Amino acid sequence: MEEDAGERSSFVVGFIENRAKEVGVAAFDLRSASLHLSQYIETSSSYQNTKTLLQFYEPMVIIVSPNKLAADGMVGVSQLADRVCSSTKKVIMARGCFDDTRGAVLVKGLAAKEPSALGLDSYYKQYYLCLAAAAATIKWIEAEKGVIITSHSLLVTFNGSFDHMNIDSTSVQNLEIIEPMHSSLLGTNNKKRSLFHLLKTTRTIGGTRLLRANLLQPLKDIETINTRLDCLDELMSNEQLFFGLSQALRKFPKETDRVLCHFCFKPKRVTNEVLASDNGRRSQIMISSIILLKTALDALPLLSKVLKEAKSCLLGNVYKRICENEKYTAIRKRIGEVIDEDVLHTRVPFVARTQQCFAVKAGADGLLDMARRSFCDTSEAIHSLANKYRQDFKLPNLKIPFNNRQGFYFSIPQKDIQRKMPSKFIQVVKHGNNLHCSSLELASLNVRNKSAAKECWLRTALCLEALMDAIREDVSVLTVLSEVLCLLDMMVNSFAHTISTKPVDRYTRARFTCDGPLAIDSGRHPILESIHNDFIPNGIFLSEASNMAIVMGPNMSGKSTYLQQVCLMVILAHVGCYIPARFATLRVVDRIFTRMGTMDSLESNSSTFMTEMKETAFIMQNVSHRSLIVMDELGRATSSSDGFAIAWSCCEHLLALKAYSIFATHMENLSALSTMYPNVKILHFDVDVRNNRMDFKFQLKDGSRHVPHYGLMLAGVAGLPSSVVETAKRITSRITEKEMNRMEVNCRQYEDVQLIYRVAQRLMCLKYSDQDEDSLREALQNLKESYIGGRP
Repeated sequence: MEEDAGERSSFVVGFIENRAKEVGVAAFDLRSASLHLSQYIETSSSYQNTKTLLQFYEPMVIIVSPNKLAADGMVGVSQLADRVCSSTKKVIMARGCFDDTRGAVLVKGLAAKEPSALGLDSYYKQYYLCLAAAAATIKWIEAEKGVIITSHSLLVTFNGSFDHMNIDSTSVQNLEIIEPMHSSLLGTNNKKRSLFHLLKTTRTIGGTRLLRANLLQPLKDIETINTRLDCLDELMSNEQLFFGLSQALRKFPKETDRVLCHFCFKPKRVTNEVLASDNGRRSQIMISSIILLKTALDALPLLSKVLKEAKSCLLGNVYKRICENEKYTAIRKRIGEVIDEDVLHTRVPFVARTQQCFAVKAGADGLLDMARRSFCDTSEAIHSLANKYRQDFKLPNLKIPFNNRQGFYFSIPQKDIQRKMPSKFIQVVKHGNNLHCSSLELASLNVRNKSAAKECWLRTALCLEALMDAIREDVSVLTVLSEVLCLLDMMVNSFAHTISTKPVDRYTRARFTCDGPLAIDSGRHPILESIHNDFIPNGIFLSEASNMAIVMGPNMSGKSTYLQQVCLMVILAHVGCYIPARFATLRVVDRIFTRMGTMDSLESNSSTFMTEMKETAFIMQNVSHRSLIVMDELGRATSSSDGFAIAWSCCEHLLALKAYSIFATHMENLSALSTMYPNVKILHFDVDVRNNRMDFKFQLKDGSRHVPHYGLMLAGVAGLPSSVVETAKRITSRITEKEMNRMEVNCRQYEDVQLIYRVAQRLMCLKYSDQDEDSLREALQNLKESYIGGRP
């Protein structure tokens, strides 16, 4: 396969849809040799679910069937790929390539795990679309890359996208999970970071990609989340284990997960004449993979020593599956029989080339030994030539660096050239304070040296063919090793490292329940708290009996930051990390929806209001009882009466569900919802008003608080004429007076219902509490007395 592409995507994604608005997706990761299959009904006319998957995978290639008109005026997957991923290569394959029967056979033969473990028997009939997409994707990869995928070597996941919390692409952007909206803050030298950048202290590329995948699709399974949190508990309480694991993971090459590809893919048997230009490159990558694998296996004993005393379930399972598995020792023994013990993985170009040439033990192949001798002779001749030029031209500081593109070249400090550059030197290029150049003699030696190295690689590859085939027999254990190293990298170098750099007790473990409340005490914004040392913490409490919070307050009082803060803490907890709070208990969330500030969308010919309504419609169509909905300023982009009506009706729709909703608004009339619906909680951000100036406290408090004319105060600060501001004050005073009178009538009318509901809410809270029996009896007695008194 190809050279490592760093953190760039290595996904090839196939899409197919039918007339019933069902979409089948097959995402093949060339880097880690894994296949992810998903099939779902597209509920949005703008293909929001498919957009979310495209953002998750960031494909390098998209495979679709020929264009056809989508059902019911929907945009169609092919057109969506053109619009959302315009710079991504798009491949159109014939409809016959999307064969679900062929896809089922391929997946069954290539999956590393037993078909019964994946539930394939029932999956074939139910999810035929993604299997059809898999057939086309695998066909393209094998044809384009000139490889055959090794049997039982792929990690196959079914419906993986929706086994996790779903965060749509708009919410990913609003919450700044991967990329920040604004990279710098006015008046500071600090760069604002995203949640991903905050946690991106992983040391391997695979660990970094796993972290990104987890933040975009957090876990929903409580058992898995708690297993990670138990591991984090042990790392935080056992300093020796934490630092020991950090040191052990440093011993593994950064590219360990990429090595697998070269064992999962066999080159097709093609004549040497056809591949003459590419043979050397393929051989070089194969040899590099063997050396990388040897280095990784050499690091296992240290990892085993560190994990031996680990108590948590996750680390214990790693020890059993990796450190006690004799197959790794057998693979290392096979490699040791062929590969020289002194060969190590290195990233320095010439050293890496030398290691690849001398990977196989001496005497294994006569032609290889001759090629090595030629390689050594030309390398020595190049260094002798450099010494000669140093003396002849009086250039004591002349150096002879190497890179893979041009081979050896001369680097001469510009200050050493007194007059004119000697005519011996050609291709002179200024590079900083140095001059880079070559000579005819050096160019000739470079050609001979490269030719000798290429011959070494080809002969070495022939010697290693049997070893590669032997390793391929146990490729599944290497897949497990790659997964484990990526997970440990994320847990140790990202989660544990981030928490350990904060003051003691600043981060806490969240407790998860199936139907309990969302309760966070003294929570902080994980990104902004690292920028502002005096960040003010705020909590949240939502339950089935009080499932909507309406947050009010003037502009710039902290509403939007608070909404983002709650969502980011929920995401952090669901990936298995501690959160910045004093205490937290969470109900498992299946989807997060956000509707925050928007602008006109010129590309789709949508005004601000139309964009706002499309986002709201997507939420209303897809919300479930376990969703978390965060809405900021709904209805402000149209007329005040229409905007208020839409906001009110949306709140009523959400109140009928068990979903938890947080609604930030400037519409003070919305607080009247709490007089009619007892499951609505009104909150406000505290502000002091002195001399027509507002002092923002950024502290969230219960109840509503009317800050008179705060919009007019800001208008005055912005420079609006005082006569205009005074007239506006008189108008708004009349409107406010009528609204206050109406709210008082509502309060009296629904007072009895509110009283009963608050009692029920307290009882539900007691149901999920951990108090002992005596404390519960006391709490129930107090509740009874307060109810009789009329104030629970």
